[in-house]
Amino acid sequence: MRRFTALFGELDARSGTTARVETLAAYFATADPADAAWALHLLLGKQRRRLITGRRLRQIALEGSALPEWLFDDCYAHVGDTAETIALLWQQLEPEASHGTADGDPEESLLDQPLHRWLGELLPAAAALEGAEQAQAVRRLWRGLEPGALLVANKLLTGGFRLGVAQGLVLRALSQVSGLEPALLAHRLMGGLQLGGPQRDSAQSSAAAWNALLAPAGGVDGPISRPYPFCLASPLETEPGAPPLPGPASDWLVEWKWDGIRGQLIRRGGEGFLWSRGEELINAAFPELIAAAGALPCGTVLDGEVLVWLEGAERPAPFAQLQRRLGRRAPGRALLAEAPAVFMAYDLLERDGEDWRPRPLSQRRAALDCLLHGAPAAATAPEAGLLRLSPLLSLPAWDSLESLRQQARAAGAEGLMLKAAASPYRVGRRRGDWWKHKLEPLRLDAVLVYAQAGSGRRANLFTDYTFALWSEPPRPGEPAPALVTFAKAYSGLDDGAIAELDRWIRSHTIDRFGPVRAVEPLQVFELAFEGLQPSRRHRSGIAVRFPRIARWRRDKPAQEADTLASALALLQSPEAPEASGDVAP
Repeated sequence: MRRFTALFGELDARSGTTARVETLAAYFATADPADAAWALHLLLGKQRRRLITGRRLRQIALEGSALPEWLFDDCYAHVGDTAETIALLWQQLEPEASHGTADGDPEESLLDQPLHRWLGELLPAAAALEGAEQAQAVRRLWRGLEPGALLVANKLLTGGFRLGVAQGLVLRALSQVSGLEPALLAHRLMGGLQLGGPQRDSAQSSAAAWNALLAPAGGVDGPISRPYPFCLASPLETEPGAPPLPGPASDWLVEWKWDGIRGQLIRRGGEGFLWSRGEELINAAFPELIAAAGALPCGTVLDGEVLVWLEGAERPAPFAQLQRRLGRRAPGRALLAEAPAVFMAYDLLERDGEDWRPRPLSQRRAALDCLLHGAPAAATAPEAGLLRLSPLLSLPAWDSLESLRQQARAAGAEGLMLKAAASPYRVGRRRGDWWKHKLEPLRLDAVLVYAQAGSGRRANLFTDYTFALWSEPPRPGEPAPALVTFAKAYSGLDDGAIAELDRWIRSHTIDRFGPVRAVEPLQVFELAFEGLQPSRRHRSGIAVRFPRIARWRRDKPAQEADTLASALALLQSPEAPEASGDVAP
């Protein structure tokens, strides 16, 4: 744990790319293989499972000290994070801290225990206990740690560990240590490392996973379920009068940018696998797609989009329908019937067990077309069935691009994808070959009505905002109509605007509800968002997708903000997108 804590501190203190890569490479080159595997797991952001809640850690800290609850809460208000608050306070509360020892070995400090034991044994063992036994075990761990290591341990317990190191930098460091290409390492890391569970032999499995990752090229086949690293698109920015991309439009393949879950459908070894872009195996949530994969030849990997598409519908259902399927271990018959899934394929990554990614997209696309036309019609068809072929769109010239993009909403899409016909399937986001040309967001002017402090470095600032629309247009000389809460937004303002708005909120607070402040309804902000959907859960009757602050309308009085009728008009517009995913009340 000591070495990883030092790595955590060094990476946090260094902002330069080269310095960070060198720091990572030095750690990986000298770390024990089992520890290196777990460290990589953390650096890639894979440790998301919460072992103990922050509320429970707060309770354990308060019960084990004489610190008044109000003082702890006041400290938390300045820090904005329970794990960090405890790390800062604990040594003052426990003056004999840093004297903890490992169970069964009084000579060995807990801080000197290897990282793989902390993650594979010590933390899970404490989390598995209950009540007083759990509190005693957690405090025993705290007493053995310095503040830096205590912060890391608490973050691991709460599932909130984040280091902010880009995967590309980690891959460069691994490449430096192993001599392997970053693309090969990225492929081997897909699906995660098999690190073992809370057993004493977890060190052996973790070390084996590390050694397999760094084995010479061609020496590791990996599990048959392993997907490929996803190729990602870059946002397209166009200039009036200029071609948006090099070469003629005929050099590019154009299709809809579907609004679903990106995934890879795999058929290998007589089995089917469905992976999300987040590297989650989602077979259980979509059993019909796994069954449909049985129609594919062995050694096939498709890249595409998981969508909900009702029988006979001309376009996919809103993403909110797809959300109902996510995370389900065994969706029932009713849900399968109400939200039937399809896999919209748009690329062929593997054929007959051969990696087709280096081949040009035009060749991969032609083979995909033949594959889906040749499979049994009950499972696949270009425009019906469970496995579908994403249609190519006609773009005769660049001056037709905008008119084509405007048709996306009617097709139930977010915009367009433009892919170079000659491009290979690359790893990650490489500018130049794949571009996404999304529709412009919808916009409404709303009134700020509530504010709440943020967390982390913004714990002392009000950065979480709730906005409202008028129930009807205000009329001069008449009582003001009601303001109906419409959306929450957390992003869009720069640091200067946040600080200025924070001062305004503090001086214009009219009521408090716990951490939330009600403010005078005077400030207007333009909100941008991707879509709308009717919702019974929200007071406004509308759910908003991806709301963010576009600008502070200092030029507009609150009486001129938009009404709920304005939002309903957007919702009822035949070209209005339907909301999905992250919605806000």
